[in-house]
Amino acid sequence: MNRLYFGDCLTIMEGMNKGSVDLIYLDPPFNSQRDYNAIYKDETGRPLPTQIEAFSDMWSMNEERERELRTMPVLMREAGIADESVEFWRLWMNALRRTNPNLLAYLSYMTQRLLPMKSILKPTGSLFLHCDPTASHYIKVMLDSIFGHDNFRSEIVWKRTSAHSDAKGFGQVCDYLLYYAGNSRTWNPITVPHDPQYVADAYRHKDERGRYRHHEIIRTASMGERPNLSYEYKGYTPRWGWRMVREKLEELDAQGLLIWSSKGRPYRKTYLADGQAPTNLWIDIPGALGGERLGYSTQKPVALLERIIKTSTQPGDTVFDPFCGCATTLEAAHRLGRRWIGIDIAIHAVKRVAALRLRDRLALKEGEDFEIDGVPRDLEGARVLWSRDKYHFQRWAVEQVDGFVTTKRTADGGIDGRLYFGLPNDKDLSSMAIEVKGGRNVGIKDVRELAAVLENDDALMAGLIVLEPFGPTKERNARQFMARAGDLDVMGVKYARMQILTVAEILEGKRFHTPGVAGRGLAEPKLI
Repeated sequence: MNRLYFGDCLTIMEGMNKGSVDLIYLDPPFNSQRDYNAIYKDETGRPLPTQIEAFSDMWSMNEERERELRTMPVLMREAGIADESVEFWRLWMNALRRTNPNLLAYLSYMTQRLLPMKSILKPTGSLFLHCDPTASHYIKVMLDSIFGHDNFRSEIVWKRTSAHSDAKGFGQVCDYLLYYAGNSRTWNPITVPHDPQYVADAYRHKDERGRYRHHEIIRTASMGERPNLSYEYKGYTPRWGWRMVREKLEELDAQGLLIWSSKGRPYRKTYLADGQAPTNLWIDIPGALGGERLGYSTQKPVALLERIIKTSTQPGDTVFDPFCGCATTLEAAHRLGRRWIGIDIAIHAVKRVAALRLRDRLALKEGEDFEIDGVPRDLEGARVLWSRDKYHFQRWAVEQVDGFVTTKRTADGGIDGRLYFGLPNDKDLSSMAIEVKGGRNVGIKDVRELAAVLENDDALMAGLIVLEPFGPTKERNARQFMARAGDLDVMGVKYARMQILTVAEILEGKRFHTPGVAGRGLAEPKLI
């Protein structure tokens, strides 16, 4: 069954079967050093503050990334990467650590996730990595090492927009697709429409079959001589030979596709209706427009993914997108009769995908047509997520109460997220600072620390989410302490400035008691 996962693709790919997917399309972070949060606005249209993470494409070296860097050579060797490439990575890593540590953090993140993709891709499968010039040249080096330089097929240039102003440089209007596949790859030839001006200039002839052009069929001096292509046909022997063997030439003639000019030069008829094979320059697919837009600034059009899927898979094959975002890949795969697997790291994105793409646009039903995995449905599921990935448990808990995770990653401790709300006559949104605790030893100490956050932070409220409920004595002491923080009075309605929720309560539908929350209702938004 089709699957949509919530979580880090690295963790989820570890549980996927080897050789289980036919196509991997990934549109990962580009190392753009930007945060993307414009899709989230409250009911007044006010954008959320820039520090929240819809997803963050900003990278920096930290202790966690340093640990992962040290293990990278081992992971590469375990994945079958040649020793020469591993040694190159080690030298490169040391150089970038001194010259560009932020880029190194991004490359290590990407390499760590590209390695398992090699094992889950079938020998007949293909990989398309979507990128821009920010770090594409670095990523290609890693792809060559992991998937093999000989398996590099093409760098596709996609013109995503017709104009982009840049006062001090050339406007960036293109993205790039790095295409890798083995010799046994699936390849389905397709045709695309011609440029209208090219049609007017080139297709100047017409017969009962339609408009056609003269296509060269004899070799030129630059091609050199080929003995097997040097032969006489109907009294004509080209100096440098034909472009095909005699049998093929005779077949074209029998089909009425050979034509001789008034000067006696042979050509092949190429009809307009036959279309043309796509090149690696894709200028005929515009960016996502109109009703297709879901609000993501980096959203890709369905037509782009349909072209990729048509050429590199067969009906019934499995398409995998480890950074599925607004799930363009999943929609294109479904419309073309392919199975699909999508992963996203943000529960907000998973909710939007399930509501907009799968339910509203494709009329799919969860449990019948697809399954959502990695999202806890009960307390035991939440405990499993905590034991498997503490950080993603924190993400899930924050987003489940309509909050937004902070851009700074923490394993446990610190502010894990914020819930934003609007106050009457205030231009900017206010917030509740949220901390999430999953361990069994949570107590009054954690409540005091949260109170310190409320005292020193600009948040007007503070919320604590706990996986395991307090015992009666702990709960009484915690609530008495929280009551000292007082209330927030909004037009006569009082909201406790410090609040606590258990995961069990959250799963039952309970939420923090706050003024109108920005972003609430994202699970079932309406198409514009």
